[in-house]
Amino acid sequence: MKFGVFDHMDRAGVPLAQQYEERLQLIAAYERAGFYAYHLAEHHSTPLGMAPAPSVFLAAVAQRTRTLRFGPLVYPLSLYHPLRAMEEICMLDHLSGGRLEVGVGRGASPHEMEDYGVDPKTARDRYFETFEILMQALATRTLTVEGKFHSFRNVPLEMEPLQKPHPPLWYGVPNVEGAVWAARNKVNIASTVPAPALRVIAEAYCSEWAVADYDAGALPLIGMNRYTVLADSDEAALAIARRAYHRWYSSFILLWDKHGTRPIHAAYPDNFDDVERLGFGVAGTPSKVRAVLAAQLAASGANYLVCRFAFGDLTLAESTRSLDLFAREVMPELAERREAAE
Repeated sequence: MKFGVFDHMDRAGVPLAQQYEERLQLIAAYERAGFYAYHLAEHHSTPLGMAPAPSVFLAAVAQRTRTLRFGPLVYPLSLYHPLRAMEEICMLDHLSGGRLEVGVGRGASPHEMEDYGVDPKTARDRYFETFEILMQALATRTLTVEGKFHSFRNVPLEMEPLQKPHPPLWYGVPNVEGAVWAARNKVNIASTVPAPALRVIAEAYCSEWAVADYDAGALPLIGMNRYTVLADSDEAALAIARRAYHRWYSSFILLWDKHGTRPIHAAYPDNFDDVERLGFGVAGTPSKVRAVLAAQLAASGANYLVCRFAFGDLTLAESTRSLDLFAREVMPELAERREAAE
């Protein structure tokens, strides 16, 4: 069992320079606590994403940490030039000593694509073409490709990744179809769906992995992503989570409200009580959090728990307290339960 962290880097209500510095301090604490990886979202034109150039922030993460793995979840490749993506990936892989984890996807918001001048109707085709070119660029020194959106002829490539043939890949999966593609391409996955739905996704992934006759012992990570708030009492944790989630949701929905639309694959509740009821997160004492997450992990088939310790207007002190309680009183038992189940 591995443990990771997901971060939207949504606007927290403090000066942005302060938010970046405090998040870097928190990320260093993730490393000390023994977390496997830190995953950072990319969003544009919205307070949901105050790290719209994730490679820039992750370069700072590379210098503040020594063992923690990290990466974007995801680079929306429909907005990327494949050579620029390849160059940023290679730089981060070397700057970190080979600790980069690369999430890829088409992008969740059509409104963000439109602001970048990309027709959302082309996003799927752009994504798959850019992904194929990126994979080729990471494995060769001269690039020749004729595509619908990008074409290259004998382009010399000076950059190459430290990890061969490329850093580990990630994909955010909301449904079974995404799991099938990810398994065929040996890509790790993460999902926010409730545990029973994740079980279906995990089984589809494992089935496709077996059909492809891949090594059963090399099965990638299947991540379950959850809001996680801990305090000394259930009441205190819930009060913090309700307040912070209200701020997060306001940022999340703002761009959709502006356009009079609603998210398709990310239908989050508008309050934390429903978040808990539906299984998207948990707030409480270590004993409550441990019991809830243990049950969800058992029901989901996940082998990677991805926590959200920083969202909305959570203060550094509040996030650090959650992390400390989780690392001391939740992580060890969850890891032991997983080992016993295996």
